[in-house]
Amino acid sequence: MSGLQCLASENIWFDKHSYDEAEKRFYEGINGPSPQQQQVKATLQQAKGRQQKRQHRNSSSHAGGDQELVSRMKSLELENQTLHKVVEEMRAALLKLETRVAVLEKTPAPAAIPCAKAAPVQAAPVKQVKVENGDDDDDIDLFGSDEEDEEAERLKQERLDAYAAKKAKKPAIIAKSSILLDVKPWDDETDMVKLEECVRSVQMDGLLWGASKLVPVGYGIKKLQISCVVEDDKVGTDILEEEITKFEDFVQSVDVAAFNKI
Repeated sequence: MSGLQCLASENIWFDKHSYDEAEKRFYEGINGPSPQQQQVKATLQQAKGRQQKRQHRNSSSHAGGDQELVSRMKSLELENQTLHKVVEEMRAALLKLETRVAVLEKTPAPAAIPCAKAAPVQAAPVKQVKVENGDDDDDIDLFGSDEEDEEAERLKQERLDAYAAKKAKKPAIIAKSSILLDVKPWDDETDMVKLEECVRSVQMDGLLWGASKLVPVGYGIKKLQISCVVEDDKVGTDILEEEITKFEDFVQSVDVAAFNKI
């Protein structure tokens, strides 16, 4: 008899482990899970909780990073706007300087007063001599007498004297210019009223101060724009700038905004 036939004749329960497992699950379902399964379940729940906390922290850090990025972008935009404003002011100042230079280049130098032409002296009339028939050539005078020359010289001198007297009575022309100055303070805390008083305290022969106003520059700072009339032979722009900049506590710089001949 072979081994298989022997085993077939024996009463053996080959599937017992399957039935034991099914019975175990049955009783566990009735009595509840075993302590080992509860421990495994708790461990899984703790791992899941840690993972959720980690995800929450990651999302919070991402949100904080986004907030910081937005803040930095706003700061850069504000700085960009400020730089644009400064560039526009510099461009306007450069354009004003170019315009002023062009005006100065086109302004002709004061022409010298032309000397008046001397009054023309009329030549003494030539006396027509009537030639008579005769043999005496001494009676013929082709150029007039000496008395007529003296009369012409006298008339010429009288006219020269009259012209000299008229020229002496005529007042001399004084060359003048109108200047517009930009006086800039150090900061927005400078007393502009005191600054204007200091500027107007500069007095010299041939200088006359005119109207003034405050012009905004930027960042709360205002500059003093003041006009004046000067005599070209007595007062120059260099002297004005030097005298005004002596007030170092109030004045930062002085610029010539406009220069026109009168």
